[in-house]
Amino acid sequence: MFYDDLEKALEKQYHVQLDIVKPKDKAQLNKLINDYVKKHLVIRADGKILALDYVGYEIQEDGAWCYFEAKGIDRVKKVNVHDDLLYEQHPEQINMLHITINNQRKSTKVDNPDADASFNF
Repeated sequence: MFYDDLEKALEKQYHVQLDIVKPKDKAQLNKLINDYVKKHLVIRADGKILALDYVGYEIQEDGAWCYFEAKGIDRVKKVNVHDDLLYEQHPEQINMLHITINNQRKSTKVDNPDADASFNF
């Protein structure tokens, strides 16, 4: 997502002033990103909610890449995603979703207010 959009969303939700590119307190920023994403992104594998572990983020050009991982997953036949990141700030928000399982990649998009997508493997 664009880092300025993420920055504005975090500032609005948590009532703080932030600089994602040059944070004064990176530990606090990591905590806020982790919390925000987990509130707005839920992934289910075969009906089971995945526990997402925050790895970190990086800035590339004007984007903020936030990394999460889920461990202990064997085979997956169906993935359901609920993604309403940035929907509160942008009524026309469109989120792209890419899921790769066993080298098979599937993609779709969700348009605000729709936030749910399913993938069958």
